[in-house]
Amino acid sequence: MKKNVFRVMILVVVVLLGYLGVSSTVDHTKKAEGYYRIVLLSDTHLPTKTFNIKDKDKEESIIAAKNKTIEDINNWQDVREIAVLGDVVGDTGTDKEYAYAKDFFSKLHKPISFIVGNHDYIYQDNPSPSGRYVKGDAKSRLLKLDKFKKTFGLSQLFYEKKVAGYLLVFLSVDSLDSPYLAQMSPEELSWLKDTLKKNSTVPTIIFFHAPLEGTLSNYNKNANKPSFIAQPAAEIAEIIENNKQIVLWVSGHTHTPATNPSFASNINFYKGRLLNLHNSDMERTTIWTNSLFLYPNKIVIRTFNHKTESWMQELERTIPIER
Repeated sequence: MKKNVFRVMILVVVVLLGYLGVSSTVDHTKKAEGYYRIVLLSDTHLPTKTFNIKDKDKEESIIAAKNKTIEDINNWQDVREIAVLGDVVGDTGTDKEYAYAKDFFSKLHKPISFIVGNHDYIYQDNPSPSGRYVKGDAKSRLLKLDKFKKTFGLSQLFYEKKVAGYLLVFLSVDSLDSPYLAQMSPEELSWLKDTLKKNSTVPTIIFFHAPLEGTLSNYNKNANKPSFIAQPAAEIAEIIENNKQIVLWVSGHTHTPATNPSFASNINFYKGRLLNLHNSDMERTTIWTNSLFLYPNKIVIRTFNHKTESWMQELERTIPIER
């Protein structure tokens, strides 16, 4: 027991402080050596969330910031792939939004892994008379999930791959009847359990649209509410408890900016053990992206401000990996 507590304390210190010198030794203008880099994009809301933004100048500024982010990523020669964490489309997943998203991501020069967020399939195309989102039924949700697969060339909405000695698990929001915004289907949960069982000794990173319960402060009315955490929460908690090889949970959904104190803090540790890496949305003029640098013995997390074109050194974190 004392040994486990000591390990958690060490992990917290290491993650918060990071490994000094990583930033100066990585040259992003050259191909990666010794690590596998994944850039994370979340809540791209393409082209924009037009239900909410009525100011045309602001909308154009946000679109320009999104396009610049793509240019920045293309200039990083050490990127191996991009993971897109859901809410790809602006509002409701219309044909027009999906066509825009397909064209937008076609500009990236690296392989892309996509997962579904709530905006990608849950809502009907048209808002209510008051301008609010209207949830669709099981049939309409299924049709939009199929549209998501066809648009981005996916055979499945949940899948895994092995890279650099790690198992990457990509999970989608895919429930056809849940009242919550970010719930996995029973079929997906069953697949997840089987996949983890088959890879019980491989360090595993899970990508899902929503964060784990209690890994953010209650900084607004939505944080940690049932629709803004990964569901079903109880079953996910059991899966995590039974699979210690899960070393990182990667999420978006909450639109938490990198300037929020709980974006990178002690509270990000789910039940004191598993780090939940939160990712900001791209529906803003200042966009931050996280990158994962997968080394054999550690995962380094770095955050880039695309407006100032600078790394946020104070947010750099490292997760040691035992093999």
